[in-house]
Amino acid sequence: MKSRDDILDAVVKRACGYAAQETVEEFAVVDGSLELVKRKIKTKDVPPDMAAAKMLFESGDVSDLTDEQLEKERTRLIKELNIDIDKELI
Repeated sequence: MKSRDDILDAVVKRACGYAAQETVEEFAVVDGSLELVKRKIKTKDVPPDMAAAKMLFESGDVSDLTDEQLEKERTRLIKELNIDIDKELI
């Protein structure tokens, strides 16, 4: 069972965005057995989730964040808002 700290860490990660690796493997039958013929590893950027950020700010759990984490979150949110504003202006 996950502890409260584990869940908070997951919400903070989701609120700030993160990079995740995906591995796709392709197998083929060679001489009657399966063999790996291709492996593709790519990094996928998961953008910040505004709902998770809102939940953190509303719950008051941001007091557990460091100044550096708060500044990073602030910068990411400002960038995301600027992107949204630019798309609406076009």
